[in-house]
Amino acid sequence: MRVLLSTYGSRGDVEPLVAIAVQLRALGAEVRVCAPPDEDFARRLAGVGVPMVPVGQSARALTTAAPPPSSLPERAAAVIASQFDAITAAAEGCDALVATGMLPAAAGALSVAEKLGIRSVSVTFQQLTLPSPYHSPLAYAGRPFPPEVTDNRELWDLDAQNINALFGAALNTNRAAIGLPPVENVRDYVIGDQPWLATDPILDPWREPADLDVVQTGAWIVPDIRPLPDDLEAFLDAGAPPVYAGFGSMPMLATKDAAQVVIEAIRAQGHRAVVARGWADLALIDDRDDCFVVGEVNHQTLFGRVAAVVHHGGAGTTTTATRAGAPQVVVPQAADQPYWAGRVAELGIGTAHDGPTPTVESLSAALETALTPETGARTTAVAGTIRADGAMVAATLLLDAISRAPVSA
Repeated sequence: MRVLLSTYGSRGDVEPLVAIAVQLRALGAEVRVCAPPDEDFARRLAGVGVPMVPVGQSARALTTAAPPPSSLPERAAAVIASQFDAITAAAEGCDALVATGMLPAAAGALSVAEKLGIRSVSVTFQQLTLPSPYHSPLAYAGRPFPPEVTDNRELWDLDAQNINALFGAALNTNRAAIGLPPVENVRDYVIGDQPWLATDPILDPWREPADLDVVQTGAWIVPDIRPLPDDLEAFLDAGAPPVYAGFGSMPMLATKDAAQVVIEAIRAQGHRAVVARGWADLALIDDRDDCFVVGEVNHQTLFGRVAAVVHHGGAGTTTTATRAGAPQVVVPQAADQPYWAGRVAELGIGTAHDGPTPTVESLSAALETALTPETGARTTAVAGTIRADGAMVAATLLLDAISRAPVSA
């Protein structure tokens, strides 16, 4: 069997595909991944022996360009067109396609699968994009919901209208070019009849009954066996566990001089710091020996060696820190990150910073709570409940579905 995994987004969109790709290959399937041509994505996939088909422009370049919201339809049109070009070639001979990442990219990939008669599955790594009476949708930049509308079902109707306005024309133009009929509701087309939710049910519980037949597989995690760099190991061994601070694929933070703020806040709590560069290019602020800066590193191992993790609230980082039993301080910047910050606080495994713009004082106060023995005990208890088999569950489900009812062109 041959499977194509398709995404367009940040490292948090690519890493779960690494996990399911490894499991699919262990079950005997051939796998390839369509992803943005960023060097770190290609390097990560090459490290597990999975071929990557580059699609579109660099995700980092697209994100850091930070155009005004009015250009979102133009950006989406380019992403959709690149999907039609790349997926058509990459999907040749495949039995199934798994689509995730930015909604317009997933719409393009699913359209190609439809044209080729390939079985497809739509996957999300957080539930906030799935319509439910229990939560409201995320608003798109430049298209806020009317403040007087508070009913979740009405908000989801507005969400569908916004998505059609932003992405419908570009999607249907490309669909017409390959002989497909137009899509009337882009969001519902992408979600499909039975979307997969690749999150842990403790961290991200899906409430039933809802309007969708959701398959929650558990988070897609691949064991990371890479050793920590020798110089990082030496730093960790030289004193008490430090506090890690990193903001992943956030190209810039709401706080100016973010490195200054996080390092001073960590020092205020009497701890050393490990600072991750990330897409924000954080750096050390002085030459004191109580701080260490890292680039690409094994978070699964590192988070088990630190006193706490300060991060932006991406789904992957939240899950990794939770599994490692590390108390968290989440400083949410955008999108689903406030949701994950709220879940961390509700579970008692850390604190949610109030807003995206920390000061030394506010971050130090949040750290003080996260570093208490009570929070530490709770994180240890919750860590033992987080599933690690989500990628295997998903891989097995996918291959079983192909075997039971293959779809012919």
